[in-house]
Amino acid sequence: MSNSKKWKTTIGKRDKTVKVKTARGRKLSSTRWLQRQLNDPYVQEANRLGYRSRAAFKLIELDDRFEFLKPGQKIVDLGCAPGGWTQVAVERILAETHPDGHVIGIDLQEIEDIPGATILVGDFMDIDAPDRLKEVIGGSVDVVLSDMAASASGHPQTDNIRITALVEAAVYFALEILKPNGWFVAKVLAGGTDSELLKEMRKHFQTVRHAKPPASRKDSSETYVLASGFRGKNDYS
Repeated sequence: MSNSKKWKTTIGKRDKTVKVKTARGRKLSSTRWLQRQLNDPYVQEANRLGYRSRAAFKLIELDDRFEFLKPGQKIVDLGCAPGGWTQVAVERILAETHPDGHVIGIDLQEIEDIPGATILVGDFMDIDAPDRLKEVIGGSVDVVLSDMAASASGHPQTDNIRITALVEAAVYFALEILKPNGWFVAKVLAGGTDSELLKEMRKHFQTVRHAKPPASRKDSSETYVLASGFRGKNDYS
């Protein structure tokens, strides 16, 4: 795969707009989605570089800005399917060549193997999932990533409650597994993180902020919370 640091040289250079004809049996909304995919420069670049999703560029852009992925780290990727974030993490921590670098991912969906990563199939919200991950990890990690998202209900308040629950579960898992000065990066919806959860995170991390990478579509309500400088298990003041 091409070095992820080089993607900026071609992103945004789009071919002529592709128009999709409405096919019999296909809804207009499906046609519009397909046309957007075919004309999305991030989708085109993901295909060119061999990434499994355009979401890979969200992690690339966040890491280019905040530099939390480094060679030799151990990373957990929650909600890793279809594997775009895992691919980027493997590249940036040199997991295939560095003796200490490794990515451990989990998702409901089974995905093809990614060299340098161990993928578990299961629901992170299951009661035994954190222990399964800890057993595979065998110690502490440098970064916990979460691109988990609940299925959209069409009701904004319900969707926000669902994704907040995912983020909360990911945060408390990170508090148990992170090394001192570790990072936590997770997807949230517009408006940021729940105030009580944000307060809890600030108690455990030196810095907590929100960022929306350029690869995140403008009409999307998603943003990301980044917590850095984990204070350590014995310093929660």
